[in-house]
This record gives sequence, structure tokens and C-alpha cells, in this order.
Amino acid sequence: MIIIGAGFAGLAAGIYGRLNGYNTQIFEMHNQPGGLCTSWKRKGYTFDACVHWLVGSSPESPYNAIWRETGVASGSEFVYADEYCRCEGADGRTVIFYADIDRLESHLLALSPQDEDTIRKFIKGIRMCAAFDFPSDTEPLTVRLRKSVATFFTFMKYGKAFREWTKVTGEEFAGRFRDPLLREAFRELWIPEFSVVFLLFTFAWLHSRNAGYPIGGSMPMSQALEMRYRELGGILHYNKKVARILTSDGRATGIRLVDGTEIAASRVISAADGYSTLFNMLDGKYLDTKTREPYDKWPTFASLLFVSLGINRRFDEIPLTVSGITFPLREPVMIAGKMCGRLPVHIYNQDPSMAPEGKTAVTVMLESDYEYWKKLAEDRNIYVQKKDEIASQIIRLLEQRFPGIAEQTEVTDVATPLTFERYTGNWKGSFEGWLITPDNAYTMTKPMAQTVPGLKRFYMCGQWVEPGGGLPTSIMSGRRLIKQICREDGKRFLSKDKKQ
Repeated sequence: MIIIGAGFAGLAAGIYGRLNGYNTQIFEMHNQPGGLCTSWKRKGYTFDACVHWLVGSSPESPYNAIWRETGVASGSEFVYADEYCRCEGADGRTVIFYADIDRLESHLLALSPQDEDTIRKFIKGIRMCAAFDFPSDTEPLTVRLRKSVATFFTFMKYGKAFREWTKVTGEEFAGRFRDPLLREAFRELWIPEFSVVFLLFTFAWLHSRNAGYPIGGSMPMSQALEMRYRELGGILHYNKKVARILTSDGRATGIRLVDGTEIAASRVISAADGYSTLFNMLDGKYLDTKTREPYDKWPTFASLLFVSLGINRRFDEIPLTVSGITFPLREPVMIAGKMCGRLPVHIYNQDPSMAPEGKTAVTVMLESDYEYWKKLAEDRNIYVQKKDEIASQIIRLLEQRFPGIAEQTEVTDVATPLTFERYTGNWKGSFEGWLITPDNAYTMTKPMAQTVPGLKRFYMCGQWVEPGGGLPTSIMSGRRLIKQICREDGKRFLSKDKKQ
């Protein structure tokens, strides 16, 4: 079988394909593995575009078994910050989103007693999510049976509340707070259209120390997946972009690369961008209403403007956080066509491997409009000039919170939505696929199809058929697909080497 894309989903499909005896070849347009789970080096600094925390870092988690199966957990060292993030207010107060639920509750109540009812509901929602212990096929049968029974009764207890939380968006929940700083903090904390239930699960995982940060960041994990795949005998081709998926008599028969080379296969799996797959590689020929609907109606994760800085400074005074801090600007400013009143800053003082000794990698990640950058890029010189202007603008704004940082800045790097599109092919430069909203929350219990109508022996895996995105989701998508293929072939699915 041919697999298009060497991101987490594609490599996972390749790994589990090899474990189950399938001959697999992966074709990747870039020159390295991981897709969006990536980082890059600039003058001794490493700038990471992906992982802030990894669900399944706890050895007791079923997800951790998946990381062990795919090689990601091998030799990984995790850091557990006491804080998820900080939201500093113009009034001198700071909202600290502690990882510990009890500490979080006490802090929020002390900060805004008038919001006690909303705060206690929020904490109760986290505890609800923490109570779920879903069964996994990585566990022994007796454990799965016990967990299945326990999960049934947990749903009996919390089912109504769970369904209600899935219908609440980040914007709606933030609007429930009376305190203006808490309202602003929760707006910063979560994507406006995204279901809040995932925020609750995030804090549940943080509390149980099951969402640690892996030292070294994204690229070592991607490289570990590649190593695992190659050790199993998988073949991986870099700098090989797929232009077409070949079909004949309603079956996928292979691929054609951009250089015209054609490779035949008995099965084709696309772990690449969903839009490019369906509308370009397959010319839009295999779309029914259900398959097209997400691309017409569902919101995606935003496109990003990613500004990275190498700073000759330790930042010892800044507490370790999972996702950084956000501070108010003295006055709103326009950044790449969008008004910005706060600046989010991720300081990598939790990971000394990201910078030379005594120095620190810092990133500022902002939502940005794809079409804005697409228009600028019509003139390459204007596009590059705007990137340089934004780097200088971000440094000036950081001076408001970190005086002296301009003189301490040694390296700047700016990635736009077009950068992400160029290296990963992601539709409109989105950093993940579909947001889970009240309109498509049903996909949490009824997964999207990994096949398309009218085309046999073709499959999809990855974030475009798994709403919500994330690294565990991508791995599970590839794993789920190979299980499906094994069922088609009447084979028992294997998740470990036979010799084990």
C-alpha cells in the first residue's frame, strides 16, 4: 500500500501496516518527517511549531501504550509545569490557570467571588472529565471489560452534563463571567468556536500529570516515528510530492508524482491535506453531500502567524507554563491586518535544549488571515518586507513587558500561513483540521468515514477525518484505519512485533 504524507497519521499507518504484514511505502513532499509536528533551527536556537503538551505522557495512560507501540515514548523525558498559562491584566491582577484543580479553584474564587457559580461549574466539569477512564484495546481484556462497565456508569451519571458541555463554545462560556479580567482570560484561553468540553479534558489531563511537555519538543518525536517505521522495514521517500491518485474501474490503483512518475499499488492511503486529496489529487470526482459538507460548512483551526525569537536572556523570573503568558498592550495595534490588544508569549524556559546555554527561545503565535498573506505574496519583495516589519513590531511590543529585550534579541524568524501551506500542504495554512463545534460534536461518538463514496481501495487518515486535531488523534487515526483494513482482509490486528 502507498501512503501519502509522513506526518503523525501517515507514519502511524505505516507502522501499524508493517506490524500487520503489509508492504508499505510513504511518499512525503517535504524533506523530513512529522508534518505539522515540526521545529527548525536558527543559529543555535530551536523554534518549535507544535507540541506544548502531549496527552498520554503518564505511563499509566492507555495513550502511553500507543506512544510505546510507535516508538515515540522511547527515551522521552517529560516536564510538568504547575501552570497551564497566565493572563495578566491591565489592572495589575493576573489570572493563573493552575494545572492542579484544587489550586485553580481556590485562585479563581479568590480573584472573583462574584463569579463563584460559574467557577464551580467549570471545576465540576473538569472533575467530570477526570472521572472518565475509557477502555483501550492496548489493555488486557479483563481491564477493558472492567473499564467498559465503569464508563457505562460514568455516562449514566454525567451523560446529560457531558452533552450540555459539548454544546458550549469557548466564546459563550467566557461571556458568562462578570469579572472583566476573567472574561478576557477565558477568551484568550480557548478558541471561540471550539467546544469547551475539550478544555475540560485538557485540565483533567494536566491535573493527573498525563499531559507533560517532552524535552526537545516536536522533532525528536517525529524522528522517533520515522525510526520505528524504518526499523519495521517500511520505505519512506522524501521530496516526492503526489500530484494525482490514479484510479481505474472505481478502484485506486496508485499515484502519480509531480515529476510524472507513476507508482502502482493495491491500496492508497492519503494522510495528506484533505482538501488537496479530494479536490486536487482526485479531481473532486468522489464527493457526495456528506463528504463535501465539512469543506463547505465546518470551521477549521485558524491560520497562524508564528514569530520566533532567540533571546540572550534566561527568564528565570518567569514561572514555567504549558502555554505561556499573555499581557495587555498599552494600546491596540494592527498586526498583519488584525487588531491586537494582547500579546501571547511562549517562553521556552522549561527546555534548555531549545537554546544555547544562558539563552532562551521565545515564540509569539497569533491568528492570521490566509488571504491577507496570499495577496501580499503576489509580490515577493513586499511579502518578505512585511515579515521583517512584523518581527520588528513584535520586538517593540515585547519591550512593554520585558524591557531590554530588543538589545537581547539575537535571532528572528517569521512563519506565515503560506509557510505552513508550503511545507505541509495544509488547506489555507490551517495548523490543524476541523474544530469540534456544537454542529459537529456528534463526530466524538460517531467518527467520520475513512473512505470516500465510489472509490474502492482508497482511504484517508489524519486530522481531516478526525475533528479536534492533535497528535494522539492523528496516531489513533492511522491505527484505526489499519484495523479497518485488517477486518476487510479477515486478519487479526496486531499492534506489537510478533516476536514480542
